[in-house]
Amino acid sequence: MTAPAPLPRRFFVRPPVPVARDLLGHLLVRELPEGRVLARIVEVEAYLGEDDPAAHAYAGPTRRNAVLFGPPGHAYIYLSYGIHDCLNVSTLPAGRAGGVLFRALELWPGQPAGIEAALQRRAPTSRPARLLSGPGRLARALGITRALNGHDLTRRGPLYLARAPGRGHPAIAASPRVGITKARELPLRFFLPESPAVSGPRRAPRPQKNLGTAPPDIAH
Repeated sequence: MTAPAPLPRRFFVRPPVPVARDLLGHLLVRELPEGRVLARIVEVEAYLGEDDPAAHAYAGPTRRNAVLFGPPGHAYIYLSYGIHDCLNVSTLPAGRAGGVLFRALELWPGQPAGIEAALQRRAPTSRPARLLSGPGRLARALGITRALNGHDLTRRGPLYLARAPGRGHPAIAASPRVGITKARELPLRFFLPESPAVSGPRRAPRPQKNLGTAPPDIAH
């Protein structure tokens, strides 16, 4: 399977909300010993940095959240509840914090033989469509750990974000974010409602157009 072209860094030099919306339908690429995995991004959440009480950057820069304040397009990986590693990508220019959490992916057609079985060994599930559903499960299945914290996701390598061929303009729904206690009313969770991999609730989704501010050759 040919490695797709990475999304350019300028894609991420924007606020978290347009980046989150525009990531839907594109790909996360992971190189594993069993082969290259391509997974379509179907659910994300935007976190607004120092203006967002639910964001890790809310209290300002620390050693833990430094990636969020650094250059855009880098992996911010943290441990949730002492159990799950969670993958985010940094947004906005260096010095300003913003991020997008990856909540669910689905395997792109044409994966190498044995890939699905390998992911099942890492994160067993009786529902194949939910193999990469949920931030903890997708990280576990894809072997994404804090060892990759700070990794550049705009360059080909063990983990990066890529253009999906023929992506078009997918229908997007929005809802409040999941599993937080602060600023929980904000509709900052974005997902593709037709995907069975979506991990969070689908109650009263609000269909949205893809309203990213980047030109089509960047965002789509």
